[in-house]
This record gives sequence, C-alpha cells and structure tokens, in this order.
Amino acid sequence: MRFCFTALIRSAAAASLFLAVPPHGAFATGAEPTDEQIDSAPCVAALTASDDDKIISSCGALIGNEKVPKADRVKALIARAAAYERKDQIDRALGDYDTALRLDPTLADIFNARGELWRKKGDRPRALADFGAAIKLNPNHPAARGNYKSLAIEVERLGALIAVNNRPSFNCATARRTVEKAICANPELANLDREINAVNTKVVREATNESPGAGRARQREQDDFIARRNAAFGRPDYDLRKEMRERLDHLLAAGRQ
Repeated sequence: MRFCFTALIRSAAAASLFLAVPPHGAFATGAEPTDEQIDSAPCVAALTASDDDKIISSCGALIGNEKVPKADRVKALIARAAAYERKDQIDRALGDYDTALRLDPTLADIFNARGELWRKKGDRPRALADFGAAIKLNPNHPAARGNYKSLAIEVERLGALIAVNNRPSFNCATARRTVEKAICANPELANLDREINAVNTKVVREATNESPGAGRARQREQDDFIARRNAAFGRPDYDLRKEMRERLDHLLAAGRQ
C-alpha cells in the first residue's frame, strides 16, 4: 500500500505545495528587487505531468537551495524519492527519504515508505525499525501496522528455518547407525533427510484423511525406504545422495496427486 503523502505529491494539486517559494526574479513591493529565489515552476510542472525525469532534475534545484523553506524542500525530496523508486533506483530513493526525515522526523508516511524500500532490498532489521517508528508516530497507521505484522511473521519463519538448517529429522546426538552419522556430517544430506521426513508426514496425513489403510500403506513405503537405506549404505554401488533425492522426488509427486 502506497502512502497518502506521496500520492498527494503525484497529483495535479501538487502545484499548491510550492506556493511558498516565490518565482525566480520575483520582486517585493517597492522599487528594489529582493534576493533571487529558486524558480519552483519547473518542479511543479514536472509533478503535475508525472514526468519522473523532470521531477528528478527540476526538484533537485529546490532541494539544494537553502533559501527554499524547509517544508518545501521536504516535499521536493519526497517527490524525487518517489520518482527514483519508480525508476528502480532504490539507493537514491533511500538517500532522499533519509534527508527528508532528518529535516522532519515526524513523518510517519515516510518512515513507512523507507521501510518498504529496506524490505525490498532485503534489510529486514532496518525495515522493521522504520515500520515501528511509523507506528510510534501514528499508532493507527494502517500500512505501517500491516507491514510490521507481515514482516515480523516473515522474520519469525526465517528464524525457525535457520534453527533447523543443516539438521536432519532425527537427533544426531543419539545417532548410532553409520548411515545416520554420515547424514549428520553432511549438510546437504541432513537437509534432504529433513525434507523427506516433512513431505512424507504430509503425504501420510493426506492419505489417512482418505482412509486409514491408505495412510498406513504410505508410511510402510517410508519404513521400507529407511530399511533399504540402512542395509545398503556402505556398499560400493550404493549412492546415498541419489537414493535420497529419488525418494524426495517420489514423495513430492505423490503429494501432487
């Protein structure tokens, strides 16, 4: 979900956002001219036309001019960041959001927007921090709350996967068989064993839902595979990795039936 502030900047009403910046060469009342100010018209026109290239070039002039009011520099930064994001220049968009938040750290929408970019880059800790900052500023921010919840679930799931990564379905500390010790010593075989066990559990459960006999038959297939594996391991012509991959492929095919 895209935040409302950026949606406003993209709209035709954007021209009103920069009225605080006088046009280039404007004069105050009287005979003497004021100091020249940056011309906001090109930036406003680019926003109105949704022309990302012109937004980047024209609004940059406002961003870099200290005579432009801070609030308008923030709006120009947000507009340019959105343009960079649409052009998939994520690091530049992040840089503009960083600057905008340094100028005004009260913008919940922009914390959420920056969090979405961090998530897109795969930096989950920074994304969670930004979503949390947005919620702290606006506890009822729907996009930030949704983003925080979904990312927290994702992080929890990844943590669970990491916890079992390179571990087989059985406890290596109590492994006695030579084949089990070989599986424990090889991360690829350990992951294969865990996948085989997980998919077999699913296949047996689904078969049991159809009939208890079908479920028992599926489990006997797994028991027979393990028995053959235990008996054949160590023979010169026995390829444990190949046999385990074939068993996994068979189970996956059965699960799709």
